[in-house]
Amino acid sequence: MSDKVIENNQVTIMGEVASEFIFSHEVFGEGFYMVDVLVRRLSNSDDRIPLMISERLIDVTQDYRGEYIMVSGQFRSYNRHDEQKNRLVLSVFVREVSFVEEELDGAKTNNILLDGYICKAPIYRKTPLGREIADLLLAVNRPYGKSDYIPCICWGRNARYASTFEVGEHVQILGRIQSREYIKKLTETETEKRTAYEVSVSKLECVAE
Repeated sequence: MSDKVIENNQVTIMGEVASEFIFSHEVFGEGFYMVDVLVRRLSNSDDRIPLMISERLIDVTQDYRGEYIMVSGQFRSYNRHDEQKNRLVLSVFVREVSFVEEELDGAKTNNILLDGYICKAPIYRKTPLGREIADLLLAVNRPYGKSDYIPCICWGRNARYASTFEVGEHVQILGRIQSREYIKKLTETETEKRTAYEVSVSKLECVAE
């Protein structure tokens, strides 16, 4: 069963380690750590993507900044209680990791496959320049009755198609993980720079049940 479940959420990322390891939590004596990786976009800008990685997969006492790694795993979410509100926190849960030579030419450095269910009505809009966008929230099942909630963004023809989806529809998505900085207003005088993560969709289809 677990193989079937893992197939519905597959991520492969290659990029440059951009931070030290920071302890996150422990499960049954196994420590998990967070580390950021810079993944190059075609436009030559970078996405800064957080990885959650076990101390059993890599030596977390080392500083690997500047080295290139390739990881595969799943894109996961959890709710963090923050300022009387729940915040959806996203990261790549790493199952395999290897060091690579500096980015391989033409290699797929960032791809994700998701198979899940629409859990919120799609939000369709147009930018001031007329570009069509649709935001989706996809629930992807995990073992033991858990789910990950993954924000996805569609453009153009995909956005028009996605805008017709209804809550509960079964959808498959192919895309890439991207990071986006925004300013969060905390009070009248205070703001904070935060990073949001979402899947930029390149292909999507509805799955007939």
